[in-house]
Amino acid sequence: MKVAVYMVEQGGDWAVKLSLDMAVDQLWWAGGETSVPGWNRQPADRIVLLSRSLPLGWAVKLAAACRFTGRMQHWDEAAWSRGAAALLKAEIRAEQAAGGGRGRHWPFEEVEIYRLVGAKGCGGGEEGGVDWGDGRSEWTGERLNAHGNERTNARVDMRGELAAGADRLAEALAGRSLLQGEAEALVAEHLPELAGHWLAVAQLAYLQGRLRLEAAVGGTAGAARLGLRRREVLRCLRCGSVPTGRTACAACGLAGCAYCEACLALGRSRACALLLRSAPLPAVRCTAGVAPTVTARRWGLSAAQAAAAAAALGFLAEPRKRSAASGPERFLLWAVTGAGKTEITFPLLEAALAAGGRALIATPRRDVVLELAPRLAKAFPADVPAVLYGGSEDRWSRSRITLATTHQLLRFNQAFDLVIIDEIDAYPYHNDPMLAYAARQVCKPEGAFIYLSATPPVELQRLARFGRLPHARVPVRFHGHPLPVPRHVQMPPLYRCLKQGRLPKRLLQALQHSIDRKAQIFLFVSRIAHIDGLLLLLRRVYPNLTIEGTSSKDPARAEKVLEFREGTISLLVTTTILERGVTVPHSDVFILDADSGLFDEAALVQMAGRAGRSKNDPAGNVIFASAEWSRSQRAAISQIRRMNAMARRQGYFKS
Repeated sequence: MKVAVYMVEQGGDWAVKLSLDMAVDQLWWAGGETSVPGWNRQPADRIVLLSRSLPLGWAVKLAAACRFTGRMQHWDEAAWSRGAAALLKAEIRAEQAAGGGRGRHWPFEEVEIYRLVGAKGCGGGEEGGVDWGDGRSEWTGERLNAHGNERTNARVDMRGELAAGADRLAEALAGRSLLQGEAEALVAEHLPELAGHWLAVAQLAYLQGRLRLEAAVGGTAGAARLGLRRREVLRCLRCGSVPTGRTACAACGLAGCAYCEACLALGRSRACALLLRSAPLPAVRCTAGVAPTVTARRWGLSAAQAAAAAAALGFLAEPRKRSAASGPERFLLWAVTGAGKTEITFPLLEAALAAGGRALIATPRRDVVLELAPRLAKAFPADVPAVLYGGSEDRWSRSRITLATTHQLLRFNQAFDLVIIDEIDAYPYHNDPMLAYAARQVCKPEGAFIYLSATPPVELQRLARFGRLPHARVPVRFHGHPLPVPRHVQMPPLYRCLKQGRLPKRLLQALQHSIDRKAQIFLFVSRIAHIDGLLLLLRRVYPNLTIEGTSSKDPARAEKVLEFREGTISLLVTTTILERGVTVPHSDVFILDADSGLFDEAALVQMAGRAGRSKNDPAGNVIFASAEWSRSQRAAISQIRRMNAMARRQGYFKS
């Protein structure tokens, strides 16, 4: 899109402003007494209209780069044109090289200077025309409205309607980061009365300082917020990626408008696409932490859970050591699989809400969001969470608690006082810079991050070990029994077994032991291609057993997982898609080709963590079946044993 851009002098101070609707700016800078709250009362002294219609990305850069100096007081139109063009020299040259642009002073050929000599219409109901005294023109909505918005004229009696609309729009967009199309969808669904003139209302909210108008792909302005010190680099302000494409654009008229392909599935983020963001509010600080015994009684937590929750509450109550510019403080909650991480977060959510803040729980996968939603609603009946995932009906809902998949975070900006990131080591969050960027952006600069994981990334483990990352460990499950320690079964690679048409005796003996004790069996494989062949062998050996297989490509995956949980399926062959988030009370775990390079330490620990989760069957069996004894297998077993030893030392095991 294109916008107007101008410089305004008021009381000796200068500022650069963008405009989606110049009729609104005319009302704003006309000043005068008014009974409508939120309106500017001091009129502008001078307006320098640099362009009526400039590509948004250029206008945003111009606004960020322009700094007023004393000599500008004496500039004429030609000087202002040269000065503005100099700030966009690189963009203008690139556009002209691509075949766009025209004229010596393009795109600042018609700079206009207006001086206030008197105002009419300072009372209600009169026309708001102002003669800016250069003998050429009046400062009126009819002359300066860059987009010809007939719904918004320059009458003073429009101020009340615009101000009320700005209040509603600013509230609806609080904490949001939305492209123009997304904002239009929100308005159509929740604010239909603004649908015909919402850009005018957005312009007023911008002038009031309640909304920010950004280019979705930006350089100078965005680079500063991203902490870039190098030569200017265009970045997508929604996902943080460097744009990889340029194309001729009808919306802004440029021959080479940059766009981002990384987040294209959420709508095209372009250098001329309007990105609306609310002005950030200061973060709240929680009250002093409480004793573990109090936390345990309030939420029914185990001793280990309560101790971790109390440590995290103490962290939230501490004065922030880092400045707002350096970003939120971080805390790692390192809890073994089955420790009850969700329940540990309940006291933290309660503390944030009690302080008047907003809280977010983000997890990489939709199925985990759907599983957590009813538990959160039960724990916080007065603050039913907004549940966000692809296709969610809650996409525009506003609640003090938000539960979302990590991709949904791209539509928020500095919205939350407390951000809890669950399963930080899981796909797709792990090693995805776009989602990591989104997570950083949603927390207020002085807010707090809580990372949850049974298998934190190596970097976080290192920071915690050297005391550079506040953390708490929960080394025991909620039922107070040790984690099952995997044992090794020697077997040839699975592909060889499938080729030979038989499974090794040791594996079959271990499987029979689990069948005899009527356990439900997770049988993990490293490749989807092995599932069908393995099903044939297993069904031939165990004809009376209900055996199924599933993977990320299985359209019936959800139904099969449900049947497995209910006990209809006895043995489920699967890939790592079920390594976390699935709890089956009476289960054993078999991992074939456990020496595969596709199974790292974290994956092995997570898969092993499916066993022994029930208090009625806490000692489930875990088998690492492989030809070789890999480093990942040794590390996974070592981690499990360390957690058990820590729990024993701290007296968390039941006698």
